[in-house]
Amino acid sequence: MHGIGATTWENPWASWLKQKLDTAGYDTHFQTMPDPQQARKHIWLPYLENEVKVGSSDVIIGYSSGAVAAMRYAENHKILGSVLISPSYTDLGDADEQASGYFDELWNWKAIKSNQKKIALVFGDDDPYIPQQDFAYIAVHIGPEKLKIPGGGHFNERQDFHEVLSYIERTYPLLRA
Repeated sequence: MHGIGATTWENPWASWLKQKLDTAGYDTHFQTMPDPQQARKHIWLPYLENEVKVGSSDVIIGYSSGAVAAMRYAENHKILGSVLISPSYTDLGDADEQASGYFDELWNWKAIKSNQKKIALVFGDDDPYIPQQDFAYIAVHIGPEKLKIPGGGHFNERQDFHEVLSYIERTYPLLRA
């Protein structure tokens, strides 16, 4: 899932990742979410459940606000796992993030962790938008495998994402068709 303010899911690394996963035999579902500019919780979470039908054999790859949505989805749904790329757990004082609705309630970290088998937290050591302490806070609460990428920033300039591809291939080899 892309982040807030997107016009399409097809940023360069997401398109690259989809092509690599498809070629490797994974069944993928990449698409632009409804309400992409605001990424509101009351639209995205029901869409994941009712339209995409994300379930217990699925892995959600969420980027930025999409990673926040993945965490909120896992609070109330069993999924196989998630790859959380540059998530936050607060609205960061950003009006758009505040309006999304993801930060209106306390986090149920126990449910997020127990409703999935594997969690990866992917973050740049120099993210200009999400403070490093947010990644540390999330990690303490959900116990993910951490992939700290030197010089990764917020990953919005990447053309590929070998670290995520390697993680998926290593962690979910049996999901290939």
